[in-house]
Amino acid sequence: MTEQETLYPLEFIVPSTPVSLQASSRSKERWKSAVREAARERIRETDPLGFLDRRPLSLTIYYFSALPMEGDIDNIVKPIMDALIHVACMTDNDVERVVVQKFEPEVGRAFTDTSAQLVAALDVPPPLSTLGSTTT
Repeated sequence: MTEQETLYPLEFIVPSTPVSLQASSRSKERWKSAVREAARERIRETDPLGFLDRRPLSLTIYYFSALPMEGDIDNIVKPIMDALIHVACMTDNDVERVVVQKFEPEVGRAFTDTSAQLVAALDVPPPLSTLGSTTT
């Protein structure tokens, strides 16, 4: 466990396919629950006493898909942001920047300065998403 004033940066893996904003309510709720639980589990592992504050945040989403992605990448952002309210941020209004990138199969990828969570994600078979929030 680390000693820090807040829980940021917070990075975690969701071993599932993100759902679109247009998905059924039931599918969105299952996805948001998976995101919340993955975030909470990572918080328990790294900083259970970390607290949320109102600093501006940056959200990074990497989606590693098992198949070519159908639909638009921007449609997966809102359900993820909604799931993180009161878990990784007080409100989605605290998020000032969102970076989203998809990695489809058979497409080369190269990372520099990778975090431990991203390295772990690269060893997990798709589909999965890695999510991270940091202060800006």
